[in-house]
Amino acid sequence: MSEVPATPQARVGGVDVELNGVNAVGEDERHGRPRDLFWPWFAANVSVLAVSYGSFVLGFGISFWQATLVSVAGVFLSYVVVGLVAIAGKRGSAPTMTLSRAAFGVHGNRLPSLVSWLLTLGWETSLAAVAVLATATVLDRLGAGGGTGTKLVALVVVVGLIVLGGTLGFRVIMRMQRWITVVTAVLTVAYIAFAAPSIDLGTVLALPAGDAAAVVGAFTMVMTGFGLGWANAAADYSRYLPRDASSGGVVFWTTLGSSLGPAVLLVFGALVVGSQPGLNDSVAKDPVGALTGILPTWFLVPFVVVAVLGLVGGAVMDIYSSGLALLNVGLRVPRPVAVLVDGALMVAGAVYIAFFSADFLVPFQGFLITLGVPIAAWAGIFLADLATRRTGYAEDELLDARGRYGAVRPLALGTMLVATVVGWGLVTNSGASWLAWQGYLLGPIGGREGEWAYANIGVLLALVLGFVVVAVFGRDEVRRQERR
Repeated sequence: MSEVPATPQARVGGVDVELNGVNAVGEDERHGRPRDLFWPWFAANVSVLAVSYGSFVLGFGISFWQATLVSVAGVFLSYVVVGLVAIAGKRGSAPTMTLSRAAFGVHGNRLPSLVSWLLTLGWETSLAAVAVLATATVLDRLGAGGGTGTKLVALVVVVGLIVLGGTLGFRVIMRMQRWITVVTAVLTVAYIAFAAPSIDLGTVLALPAGDAAAVVGAFTMVMTGFGLGWANAAADYSRYLPRDASSGGVVFWTTLGSSLGPAVLLVFGALVVGSQPGLNDSVAKDPVGALTGILPTWFLVPFVVVAVLGLVGGAVMDIYSSGLALLNVGLRVPRPVAVLVDGALMVAGAVYIAFFSADFLVPFQGFLITLGVPIAAWAGIFLADLATRRTGYAEDELLDARGRYGAVRPLALGTMLVATVVGWGLVTNSGASWLAWQGYLLGPIGGREGEWAYANIGVLLALVLGFVVVAVFGRDEVRRQERR
């Protein structure tokens, strides 16, 4: 049975609310140029949370120059994946996880949609919690108190902005992100200027180099924490571009907007944290708030503005794409309702992290690596399927299990499952006891305590395995689809 497309817009209280869901957008809704993609992707990724990643990267025991290499390469290459996935949006007019039905089948696609939903829900929850923690820390330094009451007020404001933007939809998000881009860019440059005096180049450059396993582990974490975490949302924004928009332009502006901020802030974070080794422990508990200790008191208010806006910019796009993924899982409600469901779960998760979790870093890294494996496998499969296609998508049939894409495509679904099982066997999360079952294939290369245990090569292997299998064995099925 085919699904009924949603009505594009509704007027609620004088405000337009987007109702487009899993359906393809109409031709009359498609407008703009590829360079318009710069604004939402820059705003979503310029967060000062990237500075804290400098601490996470150095935590692998590598030198500053190694950290710089893996940071720039990991950020850029992972966002190239996002840019390539975004091509599917302008070709097919539908959200990423709807277009994924062409590779997995209309019903088979529910599994990757579920993984996508969990990933975006986890990210928006983490970003909201970090914004709350940072606000509380800043207000505490200003003498206004950083206790439970402060956190509750911050939670209401942060969640309210995120849910409002996600509910109103694409047009509001594009406008919001343009302003967030301008404000955060200016204030981030100011933050770098004020934090720069804390850098001790002698201490940073004296950091010893790590071995190959440590470098690969840091690179994998950057890939997982940045681009791979956005690949499943890439087409959600490019789908509104005209069909004849330049594919190269889509890749370029998506990649540039996404990677410019994180690449600079990651390297700067390595400089700051490498200068003050004791900062690592504080960052693990409060990734953004811990960075305020190196700032003059008068700049704390601008800092919390840039921190919260950057985090909200990312979370708004997450909750929007998360709602679309939830619809692709099979929830039959209007898109704004799916966003509200997401928002309720986000609040619960943010409350736990902000009020009850003693350490943010351990559960966060466990979450990234665990879901990073299946989403990497999905990304490889999706890109292979996209690269194989010579024509556009049959958009109406993406909503009908009786159409050319079928109910289930065993090759893609089986490949994702196998790649995930293999990938989980080659990753570890030492600090999270509930993930101790991972790493079951590490025996031949030293086991769970060997030097390669924390390289988390399972993420990269899942990406490559997904791409190669579907590129080699899925071509004939795509040709059959295109002949129908």
